[in-house]
Amino acid sequence: MLRKGDWQVIQALSKRGVYQKDIAEEIGVHRKTVSRALERGGPPKGRPGPRPSKLDPYKPRVDELVGEGVWNAMVILREIQEAGYAGGISILRDYIRPRRQERRKRSTVRFETAPGKQLQHDWAELWTQVGGERTKVYFQVNTLGFSRRFHFWCAPSLDAEHTYEGLIRALEHFGGVPAEVLVDNQKTAVAEHGTESGPRFAARFVDLAGHYGFEPKACKPRRPQTKGKDERMVGYVKGNFFQRYRSFESLTHMNQLAERWLAEEADQRRHGTVKEIVAARFEKERAALQPLPLARFDTSYHESRQVSWDCYVEVRGNRYSVPSELAGRRVTTRIGLDDSLRIFAEDRLVAAHRIQDAASGWVTMPEHHAQLWKDTLGVEQRSLEVYEEAGQWN
Repeated sequence: MLRKGDWQVIQALSKRGVYQKDIAEEIGVHRKTVSRALERGGPPKGRPGPRPSKLDPYKPRVDELVGEGVWNAMVILREIQEAGYAGGISILRDYIRPRRQERRKRSTVRFETAPGKQLQHDWAELWTQVGGERTKVYFQVNTLGFSRRFHFWCAPSLDAEHTYEGLIRALEHFGGVPAEVLVDNQKTAVAEHGTESGPRFAARFVDLAGHYGFEPKACKPRRPQTKGKDERMVGYVKGNFFQRYRSFESLTHMNQLAERWLAEEADQRRHGTVKEIVAARFEKERAALQPLPLARFDTSYHESRQVSWDCYVEVRGNRYSVPSELAGRRVTTRIGLDDSLRIFAEDRLVAAHRIQDAASGWVTMPEHHAQLWKDTLGVEQRSLEVYEEAGQWN
């Protein structure tokens, strides 16, 4: 195709009487190209540019969302519609489709698990609005390998107690227990990797596994693809739930919305790999799950405390009463994730309180100190006359 500069050369050489054949050879085109240009009186007109699209003003926002890992076209559509986009989803999908190549990663062999065989567990984090403030929130995703049904739960921390609580809530959500639970290498579950006998799991995680009857499994170090199904669900939660809901009154409100979203959207989606509705496929897996135990595993924080001589124990900056006969002894406190406080002496529950802010004052149950007051009132009372008489000898 002739460029503007080529036409200028053709024009100049033609005026000097140079043959068209020689002009064509000079600029590297066919002779007929030179002939047509001279007949036209100029270079060929360029092709018309692309027609403007309704999506054009919103492409920067689409690029921003894709850059944040949001690939779901429906989520992006809702977002730009709120900004005024009046077009359809087809042109949006056409715009996103070529960029999906950016998501390609090293291929791995997909492996499918039998019904009831495995649950994959993982933690993730993000920043969102909670109670009007920008807050870092941790959320735990637990995915059944066969049906792809998953549960997620949001928490203020990813410590051991919240890890176990989230896993238990997932098992209760599914109504049963798989044969094995595959975790990453977080210290709350895996105490040490690379031993001759395999990974060494944290003691309380082993207790949890024994209580519910599943076999603990761990990914190989630096090999998160082992639990790829759960990794994908983490991205699904970020790209769908946390795009649909941008602010929350509290963590409790967040988890209430999560439960509703799981039932109404996540369970009703048609999974691209297995080509089935997740809720329907779960029905094939339900019978393969082991039953839940009768008693729930205790996920509370366990701490040892010394009882003071006035029969209180100090917990999180405040003091709580215990029966007076425990003065000077060591007890175990169990602090629940719901701020319940239970105090045990040799595995016997001796007191129960609610965690209170220190500003609200010491927490006392009168019956705990009843005997202490009796003993105090029983002390011999002496008249002041005894001391007055003693003063006369001075």
